[in-house]
Amino acid sequence: MDAFSSSPSSGSPSQQFSSSDFKDQLKTQLAQAYAEEFLETIRVKCFDKCITKPGSSLGGSESSCISRCVDRYIEATGIVSKSLFSAQQ
Repeated sequence: MDAFSSSPSSGSPSQQFSSSDFKDQLKTQLAQAYAEEFLETIRVKCFDKCITKPGSSLGGSESSCISRCVDRYIEATGIVSKSLFSAQQ
């Protein structure tokens, strides 16, 4: 049962949550959604770029291409994030 569901044993139709609990759960859900989107984006971009002939295993050049692609994407995301956070402050 999640934090938005009512608890059948509480005797009331819905549970009361503090603003802090709600914010914490929202932050967790947003972080999870961001992580899923981030991984999907990397998977699509790096796969399209590095895997020219899909097979049952990765070749050495495909493996190193994927590694470099993921590293570059993570680095670029970090640079953009730092710029956005410094601009907000």
